[in-house]
Amino acid sequence: MIPIFGLLIGIIIGVMVKVPISPLMGRYLGIALLAALDSAFGGLRASIEKKFNDRLFIGGFVSNTLMAVFIVYLGDNLGVELYLAAIVAFGVRLFQNLAIIRRHIFQARHWE
Repeated sequence: MIPIFGLLIGIIIGVMVKVPISPLMGRYLGIALLAALDSAFGGLRASIEKKFNDRLFIGGFVSNTLMAVFIVYLGDNLGVELYLAAIVAFGVRLFQNLAIIRRHIFQARHWE
């Protein structure tokens, strides 16, 4: 319950406080957010499957976010839009985790 409460407070603060972000930093922030969402949904999936490990979650969260930002940085320096690869990879994983979570929820409630 505490994580959901923290998420709601974070969303409210994020909506109310307007912080100007440059277009260049917007790409970094967007990719970092996508990687963080992927990790969050992966953690939720692991929790539902009773396989959650907090060290693995934190390690994956940090490494995914840093790797995604590094891919954007590398692409910016090479003049190639590598961030698209990160968007596809994290997007696919995010939707796979969401589908599995949805399947677990519907299987837990037998719709008879």
